[in-house]
Order: sequence, then structure tokens, then C-alpha cells
Amino acid sequence: MKLEVKGAPHIPAPRSVRGMMFDVLLALVPGIAAHVFFFGPGILIQLIIASAFALAFEAIMLKLRARPLHPFLSDLSAPLTAALYVLCLPPTMPWWTTLTGMFFAIVVAKHLYGGLGFNLFNPAMVGYAVVLICFPVQATSWLPPTGLESTPLGFTQLLHWIGFGYPPDPLAWDAVTGATPLDALRTGASEGVMITEIREQPIFGDFGGRGWEWIANFYAVGGLYLLYRRTISWHAPVAMLGTVIALSLPVYAMDAYANPFPLEHIFTGGIMLGAFFIVTDPVSGSTTPKGRILFGVGVAVLTLAIRRWGGFPDGVAFAVLLMNLAVPLLDRYTQPRVYGK
Repeated sequence: MKLEVKGAPHIPAPRSVRGMMFDVLLALVPGIAAHVFFFGPGILIQLIIASAFALAFEAIMLKLRARPLHPFLSDLSAPLTAALYVLCLPPTMPWWTTLTGMFFAIVVAKHLYGGLGFNLFNPAMVGYAVVLICFPVQATSWLPPTGLESTPLGFTQLLHWIGFGYPPDPLAWDAVTGATPLDALRTGASEGVMITEIREQPIFGDFGGRGWEWIANFYAVGGLYLLYRRTISWHAPVAMLGTVIALSLPVYAMDAYANPFPLEHIFTGGIMLGAFFIVTDPVSGSTTPKGRILFGVGVAVLTLAIRRWGGFPDGVAFAVLLMNLAVPLLDRYTQPRVYGK
């Protein structure tokens, strides 16, 4: 029998959850590779540990909820949550902090709200926020980027640190960790040091943190891939990045010695990761075009406010969680006009 194909328009085949999650994981690969280059292989160890905990908690909760294991364990949502969580934290995080983060991400933020598709908050950001509050020292002890480390750590040394919570030589803690660019900007600004003087530190690159600017660039490459694949829409990323520039540029123009250049915000910290991989979450983010724009704007405003007046150098995770609370309101009042009315 000959199948007759009519002209356009055609209804596209629906995307599967597994396919979408695979696209996002694939888009993260360039950023992960840059992470490994600048901060060592610890990130790979963390990805394995976090993914194992995430899948274990996923299986336990599915069993308790009498749900089938295979379709949910194979949809890649748990490994994606683990990957986004790991990319926000230092590669030396002890295993028990990752266990805590994955418990709150998978059990509390995801399954206690009804599972995938029903969670109000972004699970990865919930896990990250809990760990940052409960283990502030471990969650902010970053290794210097490649080229600045005085005592580079080997693979076995990283395993020791992750397994026991401290480097092989506890006295070497300060020798192998250092301030992040955002920490330096925050501390220097609070002490009245000019931005130009702060940027003279070797942890800064051309227009962002050394290493961080390249990692952000590769996140952007992954984000463009997701846009090309139509896995995400442009609304939230453009709104978030555009708002950061629109708000920080006038402040920088008024006093360039006291305020960072807009690109400093975008290419340092988690803004680029947040713009393409976090605010685009189809479940915890807004579902309408106008709502996505407002969601991205809100995350940008809150992130800059936290960086300027809050208690944390970055602020993307807390900004996302606060805006997650506003999503039902955004979706309610930004519904597109019904066709024909």
C-alpha cells in the first residue's frame, strides 16, 4: 500500500523525556570538559558519586510510591539533576555533602511533590542551596584554576579529599584552595578597593574569572545547541542575560571603579549556566512565553541584588528558587490570547 504524504503543515512527533534530558546532558559536555581542564578531574568523580546517589534515591522513592522502576530510572532526569548540582560546587566536596544534596534534590524537592512534572522547585538548586547553607566551608573551597595552583592535587589526593573531607595534608588546605573571583570582588568592594585594583589579581582573566570565562563560553555553546534543537526556547535565557547587562551597564557607567563591567557578571559564577540550563527547566519554570521572559528577568534582578547586598557571592540558585514560587502567578496572568478571541 502506497502511503500518500500531504503538504505542510505537519504535526511534529512529540519529544520524549529521555530525548530532551539526553540533549541537555550532551549540551553540558563542553562545559564539563572545560571544568576538567581548569579545575582537574575531581568534577568527574563528583559526577559519578552524585549520579549514583541520585539514581539510588530515585529507585527507593519509586519503590515506596509503587511506581515502575525502568521508565523513570532510564529517563535521565536523575543524572541531569546530579550534573547540574555538581557543576555548581567545588570538585573537592566530601561524599556525604553530595549525599545530602541528592537527598534533598531527589527525595524532598522532586518526589515529595509528586515526582517529575510536579515539582515546584528546581531539584538541583534545592540540593545546592541546602549544601551551601549546611556546609559553607566545603561548598566554597575552590581549587585555583590551572596555572595558579602552587601544589597541584593528583587523582589519589582528590579521592582522599572527597572520601575524608580534607586533603592528605590537612595543613595544606589553605595552600590548595583560594578565593573565587566573585569572592574577591565582594570582599574588595566591601573594603572600598577599586575594581581595577581587584582585577589585577591573577584569578581574573580578560573579561571574567580566569577559567570561569571559558567555562561560561562553553555553557553558551551548549545553550546554542539546545536552542538549535528546540529543546529550550529563547525567552528565559535572553531575558536573563539581557537584564543583567541592562541593569549593570548604567551602574558601571556611573562609577567604573566601584562596579564590575557587565560581562564580569555574565562570565563569572553561575549566570551563564543558569541562563541556558536552569531557568529553562520546563517543570519549575514558567510555561508561557511572556511568563518565561518575566521569569528570566526576575532571576537576573534577584541574582544581582544578592551579589550586591546578600550574604553569598553568587546568587543564581537562590534567585531561581525564589522565582519558582512566583511561577503559578506568572502562568496565571500571562496566558496567551485564545485563537479567535
